Amino acid sequence: MEKTKSDQNTNELLVFTYKNRKILFFTGIIAGIISIIVSLILPVLYESNAIVFPTATSTVSFNAQSNAKASSMDFGEEENAEQLIQILQSSPLRNRIINKFDLAKVYDIDPKEDGYHHKLGKAYEGHIHFERTRFGSINISVLDESPQLAADIANKIVQLIDTVKNDLIKERTVPAFEINRRKLDQLKASQEQLNTEMDSLSQLGVIDALSRSSLFAALNESKTAEDKAFFKNQIDVNLKYGSRYDALSDLREFRIEKMTDQEVSYEQAESDAVENFNHKFIVESAVASDKKAKPKRMIIVLVFTLASIILMFIALLIRDRIRTVKYSV
Repeated sequence: MEKTKSDQNTNELLVFTYKNRKILFFTGIIAGIISIIVSLILPVLYESNAIVFPTATSTVSFNAQSNAKASSMDFGEEENAEQLIQILQSSPLRNRIINKFDLAKVYDIDPKEDGYHHKLGKAYEGHIHFERTRFGSINISVLDESPQLAADIANKIVQLIDTVKNDLIKERTVPAFEINRRKLDQLKASQEQLNTEMDSLSQLGVIDALSRSSLFAALNESKTAEDKAFFKNQIDVNLKYGSRYDALSDLREFRIEKMTDQEVSYEQAESDAVENFNHKFIVESAVASDKKAKPKRMIIVLVFTLASIILMFIALLIRDRIRTVKYSV
């Protein structure tokens, strides 16, 4: 019973389609002509692509225990790729590209019109795309009516990755470098004062603790009154200032070790603040394409034509059902 009813509905649908074949045919013809005209009016866009890999790290380590190979040669992981995409989508890089290539003029957007920045941003996002590939690299895709301009924009974006990221890094590393330099200068000044005091004690005759015990032996072995008076004076001076000299000596050793560590920190901070690092490996630079990317005219015509026929078929079906209901009433 259900099968018979289904077959009946199918037959009715086929009959309905056949009865309206001319309308559907001419709808397809008209829609096809309109879609062809529209596709011809649409601007032709060319696509250029550049591919980069992020580096594993963005600094040179002065720590002897660090792996130098990992610092300079390793490709970045997923986290590094996501960070690189954030840099590519950042406003500093976007604004540099917009200003460099005068994209407001390229995209025909008047700076005086309302919503200028919003429209320019939308146009930028519609022509420039970034995505992470399944290999972990970043694909930079640029669409433009000029194939050479598309390639130039893509290559400039690749170039600006290092510039923008280094600028962001320096916002933190430059203050850190100044702090490390100030600490190192303070340690050097303190060490200089300590050395000056130890030199003055040495001029008085104060010697280190290991050599100090020999003064008593020298006093006992002295043969002249002059020698005895000299060593007696030396012993008195060392008894008076020896503990101070020993404390300064221990403090000097401690500060030398501390200053050595601070110098490593200073060199690291200086490198991070002053040097401009490379943050990507360029796998493929963009070149001017000789084949259009958009619009796909055949797809536009087929989709528009089929959609028009389907919509017309639905409209005719609704009209037929309405008539049936009216006649039945």
